[in-house]
Amino acid sequence: MINILESISDGFFVVDKYWNFSYINLRAEEIFMLDREQLIGQNIWQEFPGLLETIGQQCHQAIADNTKVHFEVFEPLLGIWLDIRANPHTVGLSVYFQDITERKKTEAMLWERAHLSAFSAEMGLTLGQGGSLANLLQHCVDAMVKYLEISSANIWIFNSVANLLELRAQAGHLLDESIFPKRCPPGDSLVWNIGQKRELVMGNFSNMSGALKELFSNSCLLQANFAGYPLILEDRLAGVMILCSREPFTDSIQSALGWVAQAIAVAIDRAWAREALLSRREGLLFRLASQIRNSLDLDTILETAVTEIRSLLKIDRCQFVWYFHNPIQSSLTVTHESRLPELPSLLCEYPPKKTGPLAYRIKRLEALRVDEVMTQDNLDEDTRSLMSEMGITSVLLLPLETRSGQLGAVVCSHSSGPRPWTDSEVELLHAVIDQVALSIDQAELYAQTHAAALAAQTQAQQLSEALQNLKQTQSQLIQTEKMSGLGQMVAGIAHEINNPVNFITGNLVHTKNYVEDLLGLMELYQKNYPDPVPEIQEEAENIDLDFLMEDLPKILASMEIGAERISQIVLSLRNFSRLDEAEMKPVNIHEGIDSTLLILQNRCKPKGKNSGIEIIKNYGDLPKVECYAGQLNQVFMNVLANAMDALENQPNPHIITITTEVVQPTECIKPSQVAIRIQDNGPGMSEDVQKRLFDPFFTTKPVGKGTGLGMSISYKIIVEKHGGIIECHSELGQGTEFLIQIPISQSKVVNK
Repeated sequence: MINILESISDGFFVVDKYWNFSYINLRAEEIFMLDREQLIGQNIWQEFPGLLETIGQQCHQAIADNTKVHFEVFEPLLGIWLDIRANPHTVGLSVYFQDITERKKTEAMLWERAHLSAFSAEMGLTLGQGGSLANLLQHCVDAMVKYLEISSANIWIFNSVANLLELRAQAGHLLDESIFPKRCPPGDSLVWNIGQKRELVMGNFSNMSGALKELFSNSCLLQANFAGYPLILEDRLAGVMILCSREPFTDSIQSALGWVAQAIAVAIDRAWAREALLSRREGLLFRLASQIRNSLDLDTILETAVTEIRSLLKIDRCQFVWYFHNPIQSSLTVTHESRLPELPSLLCEYPPKKTGPLAYRIKRLEALRVDEVMTQDNLDEDTRSLMSEMGITSVLLLPLETRSGQLGAVVCSHSSGPRPWTDSEVELLHAVIDQVALSIDQAELYAQTHAAALAAQTQAQQLSEALQNLKQTQSQLIQTEKMSGLGQMVAGIAHEINNPVNFITGNLVHTKNYVEDLLGLMELYQKNYPDPVPEIQEEAENIDLDFLMEDLPKILASMEIGAERISQIVLSLRNFSRLDEAEMKPVNIHEGIDSTLLILQNRCKPKGKNSGIEIIKNYGDLPKVECYAGQLNQVFMNVLANAMDALENQPNPHIITITTEVVQPTECIKPSQVAIRIQDNGPGMSEDVQKRLFDPFFTTKPVGKGTGLGMSISYKIIVEKHGGIIECHSELGQGTEFLIQIPISQSKVVNK
């Protein structure tokens, strides 16, 4: 029993009814980082006072209720997470514990990714949908508290008229108004300073200095982490966002908050633009701006704009025109139009020869204002001729450029006589054009945000499922972790090596041909110009040209041999890992054995007085065998590694013999089988050891060198997974032989 406890990967200790240590296994000693001999007989709570706060209550409860307890806890003294199982008994308490810090880190990482994905999706939808600024800001701070575990999220907006910052949205714990006032005028307040510095301020409140630290001296926030983001757009202060958290902000969360701060600044700026527009415009313009702003469909935006503008100005026609430019030619395309019913439609694409003057103005973002085409003095003749040809008597063209760089224009025209354009109308249309450009940007941003949100939601769901699967399969991973990790590492190394090797091998062929051509050319030069100029002759002697011409083909040949050897090693590594063969399929058993030997070849080399291990292969003529190749390689690894362990301290020679053959059907063995015999000339094993060889946790190795699971797992793979047999034949002083037999065809075993 002691051997088992000493070999398990769990920490284990026993305390008596006075809470004094009576036993501590090796793993517990490693975790406690103290000599267990010194701890035996000592009181656990006196030796580790911190444990009383973390596990003391559960351990006392287990003894008081005489019931087992199982819980997870973070131990700050050791800096690790522990999975603890405490079992009370008549004389005290037995405690198993396992370091699960890595698992907790993985869970935390998956949790953060899932929450960041959900946060990004919700923020994308919130910022893309528009709505009132107050609702948008409140949704933003609510999402930060909900998904990022931020204890307090707050947004102040800059009031340029009053020259102060005003708190407009708050979620989580309410901040002390004496430190974070709702209205922050210029001064020494933290909020105002962040806005004036115009750069991210991040740290711990306890790191403040001077007057600010005195403000926090009596605050519960003294030990909290904070992040202060100035909301800046085009070098203009839009506001300040301050966040508080019990835990430090990770890089991923900082990155997410960075783009959110920028998006909120854009949203605030848009809100200001809307408010300014609404304060200057009459009711009809309000309706137009509202209809455009509330739509996220580009066609709807442009159709609404031309319809409402024509209705507002009471003109004959209003159009929206896109300007398309390419190296071959440019063109204007009328995509949306509102007109009197009796007028012909002008919806089409116009070549540059026909609309050159208008295209030139749109390209240069120059407005065109003509009250009467035939009499206006400052109108060029090309434009006058174009307007007359189209039957236009008055025109007002206002170009626009979207943030993506697209050029377009709103064209207002009259055909029934002169139509003077007033300054107030031009000013009004400029505001409408700005709103149209903003709405086009919003529509494009919404399309991008919507696609990103859908992708983020899908990723969040996948991460959530991955986290659940991780918890469900944890117990299975413990048994196969070592070999699975080795297989993945080997497959990864093989893959990474294979790509450059293929590149080298492929280029060596061309390199060899090029070198042969160059050497042939050099020989022709030497043949036809045997007496080169002194400078060339001197350089040829300096570089030993004759030797280079002789040695270069040899170097290329050796490079080919080396590349081929690397390719063979990569193939063996891939055969060993077999990560792509989770299903049962026919495989070459000899390839699996050779791949395993390749992994272990370093152990076969001579070391000091040890002459190394000689591997003798007596391979028979085997057909392909239906099996789980990766699992069978794991069996070969376990058996061969044990054989090499047994030979370590033996006198030379060290020999391992591997024999394979086909076993024909008999009365006892119905289907044809293959037999693999692995024999060593080591010290052998007693009958007692052989009887327990396949028991879980049984090992003959020193403490810390074996888990006792290798042969148990091998037995399950051969017997339960393949319907075969695995036997050990050994005598003390006579070496050991393992016999592995599995059916050639697993379908026959199933049909049987």
